[in-house]
Amino acid sequence: MNPKIEELLRAGVPEPAKIAAFIRDNKFPLVEPGHVTFVFQGQADEVNLRRWISGLSTAQAMQLLEGTDLWALRMELPAKSRFEYKFEVIRNGNRDLILDKLNAVTAQDPFGANSVCQGYGYTRPPWTLNDPVARRGTLTGFQMHSEAFESRRDIQVYLPARFRRSRSYPLLVVHDGADYLRYADFQTVLDNLIHRLEIPAMIVAMTQSPDRLVEYTGNLRHARFIGDELLHEMNTKFPLIDSNSSRGLMGASLGGVASLHTARQYPNRFGQLLLQSGSFAFSDLGKHQKGPIFDPVVRFVNEYRKKPFALAEKIYMSCGIYESLIYENRSLVPLLQAQGMQVNFEEARDAHNWENWRDRLRNGLSWLFPGPLWMVYE
Repeated sequence: MNPKIEELLRAGVPEPAKIAAFIRDNKFPLVEPGHVTFVFQGQADEVNLRRWISGLSTAQAMQLLEGTDLWALRMELPAKSRFEYKFEVIRNGNRDLILDKLNAVTAQDPFGANSVCQGYGYTRPPWTLNDPVARRGTLTGFQMHSEAFESRRDIQVYLPARFRRSRSYPLLVVHDGADYLRYADFQTVLDNLIHRLEIPAMIVAMTQSPDRLVEYTGNLRHARFIGDELLHEMNTKFPLIDSNSSRGLMGASLGGVASLHTARQYPNRFGQLLLQSGSFAFSDLGKHQKGPIFDPVVRFVNEYRKKPFALAEKIYMSCGIYESLIYENRSLVPLLQAQGMQVNFEEARDAHNWENWRDRLRNGLSWLFPGPLWMVYE
């Protein structure tokens, strides 16, 4: 049991005023080296902790502290871990998934909000926070016609502070760009890293698929759209460095699959790849177990594993050790390295979520696109 809870219960059933002081004077969840304790206050028949950590039960029962309306659960948690969770509260046969009202730290994703557990030693990277000194880039955009998709596509474009048409810039193409902006503070990260000279001033083209479960799963039309049509459009509209080394592709989850697949169809057209928690499903024996949506992904990854070749100059990969995809990502690293590509693989004590991907952006971007600071010191 957590020492603070032991202190609360030491004299028997605590008075309401003592419980109120306990809630008021502590930060929840209760974090200590190697452990974390979750606390829920309220009347319920059952309370479960719902956590998104692969390898552990998604629901773990919390215990009612006798004589109180407090429920508690203490679990082991390695230092610098981070994960997202909700409480499952069961009353009169009804089940509700709710945020932890004692914890103000939340994270957003396309499905809503989750409470965030920040383990002992975890701190949000300062370069993900707004820096009033950093000059802000601008967001603009345009529509283009895609012959591959026979439809119009919206493209958001990040232009760095002090953008000049008399200069030429590296290009980064980002899958799910609007989600990176909304859930991973992407513009703030770009502004800060460029201001700190950790990456060069660059132009970033951000795409957003209307049907990513089809377009991001090894789709030839999507590869043509990115590797041919969008690249041509960006070269027409913006002053870009005409070099494969100065072009990059980036994406998370299925966006990582789409990036790798595009690079396979257009090898070395994009010299830099940033792949985060890529959904690189494959099968060695029998049929995969991930469902029909992943059939084209498995087909693509299996084909590449059978006949691998160099796709880019450098690949930065990251994956959370608390997500099921860690096996696939670990397996792909030596295969890519064996083709002569430089691969930088980072594992994080986090799961499959946008803030995990946010926290890795500095390492990935500055390794693929080193700015003046790193060029001086390396």
